[in-house]
Amino acid sequence: MEQEVSDRIDDSLIALRRILRATELYERSLAQSAGLTPAQLRVLQIVEAHPTAGITPKALAKKMGVTQATVTALVDKLVQREMVQRLRSETDRRQTDVVITETGQRAVDTAPDALQQQFVRAFAKLRDWEQAQLVASLERVAAMLNADGFDASPVLATGDIRHSHPEP
Repeated sequence: MEQEVSDRIDDSLIALRRILRATELYERSLAQSAGLTPAQLRVLQIVEAHPTAGITPKALAKKMGVTQATVTALVDKLVQREMVQRLRSETDRRQTDVVITETGQRAVDTAPDALQQQFVRAFAKLRDWEQAQLVASLERVAAMLNADGFDASPVLATGDIRHSHPEP
């Protein structure tokens, strides 16, 4: 009995490590191929979905599930790299919209398939009860690691998404 519990603990820790390793490898692959962090790629993907009018930083923050300060830091980096630009809104001159540039579009087009997109496709194939069970289990793991109160977006990345830098 004690051995079974020990084996389950080991199996659980191995599974967690595999998830962390997959996330790290994806981040490295994305950094090498596109020079982006997963969070920066997610910003580009969301902005790309609004090609004509762009999207406000507030709407972008809401869509990503992060603060506006986080979005500002991410957009600042993308503006510096000329992947997005901030433009005065056509409909409300008090607002600024974020729009993708040709450079940003090329980065999205050439980036490897996002890890979270792979997860979404596999998750969608699960039955409803399996999805609910998986969500409950993951939430419980987060609570066990005292991570249930962290501000998090649906971006599979390690570290603080505002300050993560792609490796050269």
